[in-house]
Amino acid sequence: MQTDIDPRNLIGRKAFDRSGAKIGTIDEVYLDDATGAPEWAAIRTGLFSRDAFVPLEPSELTKDGTLRIPFERSLIKDAPDFGVGRHLSPEQELQLYHHYGLDITPPEPPPPDQDFGNIAGQDGT
Repeated sequence: MQTDIDPRNLIGRKAFDRSGAKIGTIDEVYLDDATGAPEWAAIRTGLFSRDAFVPLEPSELTKDGTLRIPFERSLIKDAPDFGVGRHLSPEQELQLYHHYGLDITPPEPPPPDQDFGNIAGQDGT
């Protein structure tokens, strides 16, 4: 998904699954702690239903302003329920990544500095 979208503009938009079935309305957006980019959305699935967390990264904001989530409605509705209005812990995010079968590989660390120059050995030479 485009990460340059203002998360406040996502609130209230309709969300649909990959086959076009309506899931509900975006209730809240959760930002990545490290980057500040929108990472998760809580979708209100009905008048008396709970919110379901969906990942924003593989999702797409369509030209008509709706959010298309590339997962089946049943998988979305079965997502772990953490309640809304609170910060998602790293453990909760991990559960969500596993639920959706998403890759959670951390970014590779930068390569070590290869230019060590001449380093004297233990004997001082």
